[in-house]
Amino acid sequence: MKRKIEILAPAKNLVQGMAAINAGADAVYIGAPQFGARTNATNSVEDIAEMVRYAHLFKAQVFVVINTILYDNELEQCKKLIYELYDIGVDALIVQDMAIMEMDLPPIVIHASTQANNRDPKHVKFLKDAGMKRVVLARELNLDQVREISEATDVELEFFVSGALCVSFSGNCYMSIAGGERSANRGSCAQNCRLPYHLIDGTGKTLIANSHLLSIKDLDLSDQLPNLIEAGVTSFKIEGRLKDIVYVKNNTSFLRKKLDAFLENNTEKYQKASSGRTFYNFEPEMDRSFNRGYTDYFVNKRKEKIGNWESPKSQGQLIGKVLEVKANGYIIENYEKLNNGDGLYFINANGEADGAQINIIINNVVVPNTFKPLPVGTVIYRNSDAEFNKMVEKENSAVRKIAVKLSFTETPDGFQLLVIDEDGHQNIVAMNTEKVLANTQESVVPNIKKNLAKTGNTPFVVDEITVELTQNWFLPISKVNEIRREVLEQLIDIRVKEYHREEFQIKKTEHPYPVEKLDFTYNVSNKLARAFYKRHGVTEIEKAFELQWDPGKARVMTTKYCVKYELGKCARFQRDTMGEKLVEPLTLKHGENEYKLKFNCKPCEMEIWEKDAELEFEDEDEQLGYVKKH
Repeated sequence: MKRKIEILAPAKNLVQGMAAINAGADAVYIGAPQFGARTNATNSVEDIAEMVRYAHLFKAQVFVVINTILYDNELEQCKKLIYELYDIGVDALIVQDMAIMEMDLPPIVIHASTQANNRDPKHVKFLKDAGMKRVVLARELNLDQVREISEATDVELEFFVSGALCVSFSGNCYMSIAGGERSANRGSCAQNCRLPYHLIDGTGKTLIANSHLLSIKDLDLSDQLPNLIEAGVTSFKIEGRLKDIVYVKNNTSFLRKKLDAFLENNTEKYQKASSGRTFYNFEPEMDRSFNRGYTDYFVNKRKEKIGNWESPKSQGQLIGKVLEVKANGYIIENYEKLNNGDGLYFINANGEADGAQINIIINNVVVPNTFKPLPVGTVIYRNSDAEFNKMVEKENSAVRKIAVKLSFTETPDGFQLLVIDEDGHQNIVAMNTEKVLANTQESVVPNIKKNLAKTGNTPFVVDEITVELTQNWFLPISKVNEIRREVLEQLIDIRVKEYHREEFQIKKTEHPYPVEKLDFTYNVSNKLARAFYKRHGVTEIEKAFELQWDPGKARVMTTKYCVKYELGKCARFQRDTMGEKLVEPLTLKHGENEYKLKFNCKPCEMEIWEKDAELEFEDEDEQLGYVKKH
C-alpha cells in the first residue's frame, strides 16, 4: 500500500486554518478554548467545527492541541472538552499529559506531542503500544536516530521542518517560570531564550555583553524531505500558531511545491494525503516571510553554528551590500528587488540589529523614512516585503480545487447532469423540462460545455465534460447554470458527509515504561498521570517543576545547543582550533537573573541552572577521555 505523506500547517484561527488548506496543507493543527500551549491562539469549539467541515471537504485533517500539563482541578473540564471535539468531527488530539491516556475517552485518535520525551526508540515504542497513533519527534534528532525509531515501531512519525526552534528540549524548559513564574508547559512561555544576556566566565570577566546568546535561527528542512521520508517520517510540520497569514500561506505553499515534485517522481511508493490541487498567484519563497535566518539544526548532525545572537527579530531575505552612502539614502546591491514601504534589516556600526523602512527609491538610491549612517559593505536584508505581503494576503493568492468530470445527458422528461469527483464521489441532478429544438443548425453542445465549465467560487475545477444529445435541443443558459450550481453545491455536502474519520478506542495496558524513576522533567502534575505511570511499572515519580520549584537552585533547561561550540571552544569538534579553554563556570546574566552553564560533552548537551545551584564541573578533556580523571 502506498504511504501517505502529509504537510501539517499551523492554524492560529479559522481564517488562517482555511488559508493553510487552500495553500495545500493536508492537515492543520489548531488550539481549543483551553489547554493549548499557546494561550494567545485559542479558538471556540464552533470555529473548530467550521474548520473541520472545510478541511474534510478536501479530505484534509484537523488536529487539536491539548498539550499543556493539567492540574487535578482541570481534569474533568479537559475530558468534557475532548468529548465536544470528538462530537464535531476532530480527527486527532495532540497531547503531552499522560492523564489524558487514563481518562474514559471517546474513540478519538491521540498523537504524542513533541513535549512527551520523544527522543529514543524505547519511549516512542512505549507510546505506540499504549495506544498513540502518531508521535511528534523531538526536533534535535538526526536522520540516523529518526531511522532507528522508525525501524523499532510502526507508529506514524511527525517531524518539524520549518519555523521557530525551541532552544530547549521541548517540554523541558523552565526558564519562564524561574524568570517570572510563567509556565511554558501551561501555555505561557515568556521566551527568555530570546532575551539579551552577558556571558561571564569563572574569573568574573565579561566575555560577551548584551547579546542574544540563547536565540537560535529558524528551521528549514525543505531540502531534506526525501531523506526524511526515506528515514520514516510521514508528516512534515510547520511551526507557527502565533505567526501571521503571510507566513502560513508562504511556508505551506513552498513545502507543498517541494513535496509534490517528490511525489510525482515516486508515485509507486507514496501519495498525497489529501485531495485537490492548489493554483498559486504568487511564487512562494520562505525567506520572504518571518525568519531569523535558517539552519537545518541537527538533522545532519552538528556541523555549523546555529545561533543568531544579534536579534530575535525577523532577519528576512538577503538583498545585498551597501555600495555607496548618499546624503539621504544608500546605493544597495540588487536594489531593484526592493519596493517602497519595505522594511530593511542590518547590523549597525555598534554591532546591533537595526532597521529602517523605505520611503522611496529614486533612480538607484534607496531613501529610508529615517536616514541612519551605514558603513559601505553593510549587509542589507529585507524583513518586511510590502508588495509580497499584499499579494499573498489576497484571498485568491492560493486557490484549491477538486477535479470533477461532468456528464450532461437526456432523460425521458428532460435532462440530467452527473458529476464524479477525483475521489469517486458522485451526484446526479435531473431537470424536467419540455424539449424544444433549437431554431438554428449550429450545435448547442459547445455553448452547453462552455457554461458547465464555469465553476466560479466553488471548490471544483472541471477536467472533463461530455454532452450527449439525440437532437439539437434548445436549452436556456440560465437552466444550464442552474443545474450546474445545484449538482456542485450538493457535491460539497456529499463529500463532507462521506468523509471517513479514523477512530481508535484507547485500551489500558500494563507494558513497562522504559524507566522506573521519573524526575521533574516528565512534567507529572496530576493524579491521573501518576496512576498511568504507576500502572506501567514506574516506582518513583517526582512532581512537575511547576508544583515544587525551589527558587535559585533548579536546572531550568537542557539543550543540544552549545554556547562553547558557538564560540569555537568545543573540545570535541573544534579541538584543533579552539585555543585556550574557557574558565568555568560560565554564567548568563540578564538584569537580576543569572544562570550557570554546565556542559555534558559525552551526550553533547548543555544544561542551564539557576545561580545558587551547587554544581560539580568536570573538565571537558576528562569527560571525553582525552586525559585521565584526577
